Order: sequence, then structure tokens, then C-alpha cells
Amino acid sequence: MNYYFSKTVKGTFEEVIDKVTKGLKEEGFGILTEIDIKETLKKKLDVDFKNYKILGACNPPFAHKALVAEDKIGTMLPCNVIVQEIEPGVMEVAAVNPMASMQAVENEELHEIASQITALLEAIIAKL
Repeated sequence: MNYYFSKTVKGTFEEVIDKVTKGLKEEGFGILTEIDIKETLKKKLDVDFKNYKILGACNPPFAHKALVAEDKIGTMLPCNVIVQEIEPGVMEVAAVNPMASMQAVENEELHEIASQITALLEAIIAKL
């Protein structure tokens, strides 16, 4: 099982970020964190890097269910989605596969929740 799923899409970096954010919102996810890797690496290490953002996405009802089912699961939240520029006008969008990341947790209730979240994230990526 792959730890992520991804799709390559055309558009500008910001256009793709907007599409991803809107797609997540349509399925009940909000963005809790946004990490600009390019900006961070420039600031901290003075190195140039491609456009690359990590979006920390959260679906509150599912997060609540997961935390009730397994109180340490917060170590694996939120669900990260990345957008990176492969070449000008071509972006890759990738999302964590919750089923893969939660395999080590032996909790059937949590596995059902992870399965549902995985299906939502896969659908969001597929629609881009």
C-alpha cells in the first residue's frame, strides 16, 4: 500500500492551490496549516527550492471521531496535502493515505474512519 496518492495537473502554482483548497472545502475539510517550503528554506538555509506547499487539512467531524476512537491519533493529524511545481505550468498534488499511515494502529473503529477519509481524499485528488 502506497503512503500517498497523487495527480499531476496543469495551471499556475496559486491556481492549483486554490483548486485543492476548494476541493477540500467541498468535502468538509478546512486548511489548519499552510507551510511554504520554498519560503522557509530560503529564510532558514538561504537555498532556492521549487514551489512547494504543505496544506494541513482537517475534516472536524472525522477528526473528532478519530480522537474519540484513539486519543493518541492526534500525532497523525491533520491530513497533509502537498502541491509542488514539477515544471512551469505542471503541478503535482499528493495527499497522505490515511489507511497506510494508520496501519500500525490496532483499532477497528479507527480503520473504518481512515477508510472513509481515504475515499474522500482520493475523490478530491481525482476531481482536480
